[in-house]
Amino acid sequence: MGPTRADAAVDGLAEVWSSLAALGAALDDASFDLPTECPGWTVKDQFSHVIGIELLLEGHPAPEVAAPIGDHVRNDLGRLNEQFVAARRDEPGRAVVAELVALSARRLDALRALDEEAWAALGPSPIGIVPYVDYMGVRVFDSWVHEQDVRRATGRPGGRGGAGERVTLDRMEASMPYVLGRRVAAPLGATLRVDVTGSLGRVVQLRVDADEDGRARGVATSTIAGAPTASLRLDAETFARRACGRIDAAAALAAPGTALGGDRALAVAFVEHMAVTP
Repeated sequence: MGPTRADAAVDGLAEVWSSLAALGAALDDASFDLPTECPGWTVKDQFSHVIGIELLLEGHPAPEVAAPIGDHVRNDLGRLNEQFVAARRDEPGRAVVAELVALSARRLDALRALDEEAWAALGPSPIGIVPYVDYMGVRVFDSWVHEQDVRRATGRPGGRGGAGERVTLDRMEASMPYVLGRRVAAPLGATLRVDVTGSLGRVVQLRVDADEDGRARGVATSTIAGAPTASLRLDAETFARRACGRIDAAAALAAPGTALGGDRALAVAFVEHMAVTP
């Protein structure tokens, strides 16, 4: 847990927030109203969401809003997020971007002032009770994913190959054993090799073992003896979009560069169950 991890979290947030702010400054007024792959949210709503989480972390309460919450909100966390988004629906897009710029500078100053004890302190987060440094890793991931939502909606690719994408791919990779072992419920001994291509690509090798109670569980493995039961190749953008629920299985399977091998039914089932964020 030392300063390196904390520094990496701060540097990642600085990188992604700077990229998001520059993107927002380049947009015209009409672009802020474009729909995104995130259900129910426009481009402006993506900026509002990043603002809302950081305001919560500063200790601000969620604003009361009279507008009805849409069908895209499925749980209490989503409802909390939506309050900050809905409160800014009548604000000009440029004003929302300006708010993010000021807030992110303030948050980075606060993070850089934290000591090791504060970084290690346990507290609630979207992934459970974790050290604060891990929560900030989640913030890097979340901010990058929403930046990419904006970039795809506005036709402005970028923000790739840096800390945000690396953290996102790492987090998604760490969820894949659960997908194979529990969601797909692949049989004991089944193996899957996932080749994620691109500048931050990696090989994810998975095997289904039995836990102490005899239940099947997926585990990451450094080697697979012989040919894997199934194999899957897809590019990093498709991997992240599918794991984050931005595209469905059919779109991921049809994406350029996606290829299946071995037990195709197992590979398809894996892609069908890959979405690990709501």
